Amino acid sequence: MYEASKTCNKLFKNLDYLYAVLFIDLDRFKVINDSLGHLSGDQLLLATASRLKVCIRSIDTAARLGGDEFTILLEGIKDVADAIVVAERIQKELALPFEFDGQEVFITASIGIALSSTVDYQHPEELLRDADTAMYRAKVLGKARYELFNSDMYANVLARLQLETDLRRAIEREEFQVYYQPIVSLTSGSILGFEALLRWQHPERGLLNPADFISVAEETGLILSIGKWALHEACRQMQAWRVYHRSNLLEKISVNLSVKQFSQSDLIEQIGQILDSTGLDAGTLMLEIAESVIVENGHQVTAAILQLREMGIDLSIDDFGTGYSSLGGLYKFPISVLKIDRSFISRMNTNSKNIEIIEIIVTLAHKLGVDVLAEGVETEEQLALLRNLNCKYGQGHFFSVPLNSLAAEALIMENPQW
Repeated sequence: MYEASKTCNKLFKNLDYLYAVLFIDLDRFKVINDSLGHLSGDQLLLATASRLKVCIRSIDTAARLGGDEFTILLEGIKDVADAIVVAERIQKELALPFEFDGQEVFITASIGIALSSTVDYQHPEELLRDADTAMYRAKVLGKARYELFNSDMYANVLARLQLETDLRRAIEREEFQVYYQPIVSLTSGSILGFEALLRWQHPERGLLNPADFISVAEETGLILSIGKWALHEACRQMQAWRVYHRSNLLEKISVNLSVKQFSQSDLIEQIGQILDSTGLDAGTLMLEIAESVIVENGHQVTAAILQLREMGIDLSIDDFGTGYSSLGGLYKFPISVLKIDRSFISRMNTNSKNIEIIEIIVTLAHKLGVDVLAEGVETEEQLALLRNLNCKYGQGHFFSVPLNSLAAEALIMENPQW
């Protein structure tokens, strides 16, 4: 890498000389490394380096930065098309199988490209930084691809850094809030409980939904402290309601758990402590898990799921139907509820096939002893169709938008019937 940096310094003296830096990061290398062992992982890195060499000219420079990250300096290119050709050549070369001890291994790479003419660069580190930024963009857009750096990316990076800083301060300043959306029994028409939804009262941008900040919280690990706070607050509030409104039998508080939270070795202990400190019965808590958590981390989460069920906590699969799992693949998990994604519900009125799909899901779920909750119920017609299909629970704006604790309290006292 030192040689590449020294070469870059020389190139800065010739402003008419066009060159590019490629930042290459292997996709899912950690999974391969953990599965095959570190020795095979090292062999894979060596084999990758060899393949990168055949993709470049003798005047170009390739280097490994560390881990599974590589960089390439392309000198004397004519235009950006030359850099793209090399990136595509690398993608094609890495797509060929690697073989270790008779086992084939397939990898892909995300590549960022920074061109010397894009910005008035003063230092070689800046070019490397921007290639890294473009690579990160390639990762976000789905991996196994390349992206060219542009000034908008840099602005996005600065915005992301600011968001991360604001997130850290938000924890200290207690800017997060929990909103509550009612879960309705479609049999009785009354409120069964609530789903707890995280909100951030940003001092400058106003009330933010998780879509505005949750990915950064996940990437930085801040989701661990934020998620723990949200779970505690939801359990505390639910217990307060149950104690005060004894005549109104609120049965469930549903809280989302992220894949990062599932990776914690002390997750079960944390949840047990929260239940003890708030006084909430374990049977009142339902934890929502994204479909992808089970699909991508089946073995990792199985033990945690079984322990949670042993504690008496219910589990639901969120946004079912948007991932790659099936009821047949989920039967081995002790799931209590499947939440049908709102995209299916929104098309019920005009698409008979959607109604048939929902009917199949409900029927099979019931045969497996699993209840079904429909998300995104917005019209009386949708409600009637779901009742006709024997869907047990509903949630959506037809009943109520997510409410702060005071508004949710008023709704409990009103005790509406749908």
